[in-house]
Amino acid sequence: MAIAVEPQTRDRVVRRRRSRTAVIDCDIHNALPSDEAIRQYLPRRWRNHHRMFGLRGHIGCEYPRANPNAARHDSWPPSGLPAGSDLDFMREQLLDEWDMEFGILNCLIGAGRQQNLEFGAAFSQGLNDWQIEAWLEPEPRLRASVVIPYEDGELSAAEIDRVGNHPGFVQVLVAARTQQPLGRRKYWKMYEACERHDLPLGIHFGGNSGQPLTGGGWPNHYYEDHAGMPQAFQSQVISLVTEGVFERFPGLKVVLIEGGFAWLPPLMWRLDRSWKRLKEEVPGLSRLPSETIRRHFWLTTQPMEEPPRHEYLVQLLEQLDMDDRLLFATDYPHWDFDSPAQAIPPSLPREFRRGVMSENARSLYRFEAA
Repeated sequence: MAIAVEPQTRDRVVRRRRSRTAVIDCDIHNALPSDEAIRQYLPRRWRNHHRMFGLRGHIGCEYPRANPNAARHDSWPPSGLPAGSDLDFMREQLLDEWDMEFGILNCLIGAGRQQNLEFGAAFSQGLNDWQIEAWLEPEPRLRASVVIPYEDGELSAAEIDRVGNHPGFVQVLVAARTQQPLGRRKYWKMYEACERHDLPLGIHFGGNSGQPLTGGGWPNHYYEDHAGMPQAFQSQVISLVTEGVFERFPGLKVVLIEGGFAWLPPLMWRLDRSWKRLKEEVPGLSRLPSETIRRHFWLTTQPMEEPPRHEYLVQLLEQLDMDDRLLFATDYPHWDFDSPAQAIPPSLPREFRRGVMSENARSLYRFEAA
């Protein structure tokens, strides 16, 4: 991909974006207003379980208390509800403020990593029913990811089959840190269901597997945890590719959400080089890993890499060669929110920006233009 730089000012680009360029936000986080809000969607057995024991996930780093739910300070609504839980305020602060055409909800409440897998399945069902009633039905601009108990492939497939044909659900959600690499057979039923319903698999920043959060052990700081998340994304890409998942499930599409993308070109180079020497060990991988990645993966822009010199970003995008696979995301209401007016450098070509801001997502998720 050759990218020419357009000499335009930021003010001119902001005005044009707000008047002409559609915006599709591929990463919005909705939250429960209270524990009671979910219990009405649970069977009596699991309602009592939730009241007595709460959520019991795997050990791992959590958001610092200084930023509950990692929310930006102005995202707490006047209603007093938690950030991300008030639809009216989200409309005002995000959807209306930026005149968004569509937004995709990625609910990160933790159903997928519950120690009790049966409770995780029931909690996932409750969350998906809550998303339909509280978010998708009252707001036609919103779509959502299917929450699943992803550590059990069969239970996950059952939930995808239950709600996968609902028009409000456009992908299936898992966390980047799982108990085992996602290429393992225990997850394959989940991929079969994704293919069955033509739903992309979204792998999102976060998750607590019970294992050390980095390749070198447990970090001391939230800062290390946050900055080191690409390690988990790299591991999942390597696993999915080398285990032959895309050979077995050729229709599977994977979206890497909130993991960055500057690390991907050198990873593809390394995988290609190793494959030429070690492909005897992975007979299920019949083509260059970089070809598989460019065919099956999409990436969100947030967090957008910001090298110190603009030409470095241009070089990175050319090396990535996936300009039709980049999807705009704000990460609302989190503290590292990316504004639609500032996320994409204004000097990049107009068609590239248009693809990232809306058209790539429209094609992947089959959104119809408003």
